[in-house]
Amino acid sequence: MTNGFMYGNVFEDEERFHRQIIFPKLLCQNAEDFSFSSTSFNRDAVKAGTGRRFLGGLLDDTSYCYTLEVSFYSYIVGGTSSTVPYSEETYMKLGRNVARTFLDYYRLNAITERSLVPVSSTWKEKAIPYRCSYHRIQGNNQAANKPEKRTHTTLKHTHSS
Repeated sequence: MTNGFMYGNVFEDEERFHRQIIFPKLLCQNAEDFSFSSTSFNRDAVKAGTGRRFLGGLLDDTSYCYTLEVSFYSYIVGGTSSTVPYSEETYMKLGRNVARTFLDYYRLNAITERSLVPVSSTWKEKAIPYRCSYHRIQGNNQAANKPEKRTHTTLKHTHSS
């Protein structure tokens, strides 16, 4: 498998599940080497001892845990069949894109929460509009490739409401 992708947990609450997929979708828009179509939400018994599964069951329902896995080999640029080998620089770029995605996520979350609260018209006129760069080309995820060596880290973020 090429590119980066995530594992997430499965929740019975449909609204919580839909909130959980926002972060990987934003990362897909921010990082050309991240594949949302390869991202999987599961509760495999084999993964019960992982940090993602353990923390996902332990934390409150405003918290989401993910495992980010990234190929040691390469990624495929959207809309092409060309592979780009990973290097120290491209891994660091993915890390910066993960950080940018946290920023986008919390900005989006703040805007969503503000829209639920009645706001005076003068505040609306002064508000700075949120802009998210959507440079990611859809349909570029390669799920059919065979698994390659990869590394992973567990990410946790809390959705404040």
